[in-house]
Amino acid sequence: MNKTFAILTTACLLVTSNTLLAADINNGKQLQQKHCMSCHDDSMYSREERRVNSLPALRTQVQRCESALGLKWFDEETDDVTAYLNQTFYHFK
Repeated sequence: MNKTFAILTTACLLVTSNTLLAADINNGKQLQQKHCMSCHDDSMYSREERRVNSLPALRTQVQRCESALGLKWFDEETDDVTAYLNQTFYHFK
């Protein structure tokens, strides 16, 4: 593995995990139920063949959905939804 890639990957994981530690899980749940449930039910997050396989990938997917719906969330709201989904369904470290 390229040393620069390893350093960048580690930095991204640390930033993502530290940001999500401050997330508001309750707000994330409310946002997810208000906006995400129009396209996804809970089985979407727990299926075996899911594409999301890391915390950064989960945040990226939340951003994609937010953008597709034209929601224009603040970064904190994206973090809240990501943290809620991770705590409830994904359990990434």
